[in-house]
Amino acid sequence: MERSLTLIALFAALIAALGLIPKFDLAGGVPITAQSLGVMLAGTLLGARRGALAVLLFLFLVALGLPLLAGGRGGLGVFAGPTVGFLVGFPVAAFVTGWATRAWARAGGARVLTTTLAALLGGVVVLYAFGIVGFAMVTDRSFAASAAIMGVFVPGDVIKAVLAGFITQAVLRARPDLVRG
Repeated sequence: MERSLTLIALFAALIAALGLIPKFDLAGGVPITAQSLGVMLAGTLLGARRGALAVLLFLFLVALGLPLLAGGRGGLGVFAGPTVGFLVGFPVAAFVTGWATRAWARAGGARVLTTTLAALLGGVVVLYAFGIVGFAMVTDRSFAASAAIMGVFVPGDVIKAVLAGFITQAVLRARPDLVRG
């Protein structure tokens, strides 16, 4: 129990720390940040339940007003902006990433490949499903227009998924006991 709580808090802190990397605003008020990499890693390294809980802890701290999002943003107002769908999708993305990582690893898939594919499924497909819906609702654009605007972010997130695959395998080689429990 203590180990799980520690890992959940550690990964919430990791996601917050990735917010210190400067953000880049490209389209419609949605920034490019490194925090989605933290969401992917929470899933791949902690598993579905603990990964989602780490992201929920992070979002709770953001809602309390801590400036943990990229660019020093925080507070309830961020949940009414164009990034709301991504924020709401963060814990679901971590959960799906963690679930897929474990399921595909048990099936005997190549570790880097299966972890990368799990990060793509959760951290890109699922996260963008939430992000596009939220963006469309807040900006009053069609889903097609919102998807087209979000398309500019996909290559960067694919790179983050590949990084998550390699980072996860490096961490698990160094600390194979990390995923126990």
